[in-house]
Amino acid sequence: MVNLSLYTVRAIVMLDNEGNRLLAKYYSREQGTPMSHKTTKEQKRFESDLFSKTRKSTSEIILYEGQTVVFKYVNDVYFYLIGNPEENELLLSSVLNGLVEAISLLLKHNLDKRSLLDNLDMVVIALDEAIDDGIALETDPNVIASNVSKRGMDTIDVSLGDINEQSIMDAYKHVKDRINLALLR
Repeated sequence: MVNLSLYTVRAIVMLDNEGNRLLAKYYSREQGTPMSHKTTKEQKRFESDLFSKTRKSTSEIILYEGQTVVFKYVNDVYFYLIGNPEENELLLSSVLNGLVEAISLLLKHNLDKRSLLDNLDMVVIALDEAIDDGIALETDPNVIASNVSKRGMDTIDVSLGDINEQSIMDAYKHVKDRINLALLR
């Protein structure tokens, strides 16, 4: 009997074209699964072996160490989505394609190692929007990118135009007045 579960993703790994880790997130729900309790050293070995096996592969789906692996290569970044061995490959592929396309939208279609590392905060938020604790939440790249953009707008308190128009002395005076006001309360 097939075990039906919402926990479809065991890990997501992003490597550069030399096999070095850019970002990796492992999810482990059950004790005894191949992904549970891996040390960093074991994870790096797993990623290195996975990279060696897939770097010259023409397919996008493989079965590796008893797990379904869906991967995609864009410019100089390898994206890997690791799922349960009995997981639907089309679902995993849909999640991975949605995530990669959302990251591409967020990076203005300039998806490479440098821009990914420069905007790692947005990439991690996009990852969290698409996958939460191993549960695939969203596959639509436009929705993922929109949710990431909304989060970014919520955290900005000061507009950049106001900062650019102020001189350093005006900013210093403003901070000094705010501190004095706080001390008087």
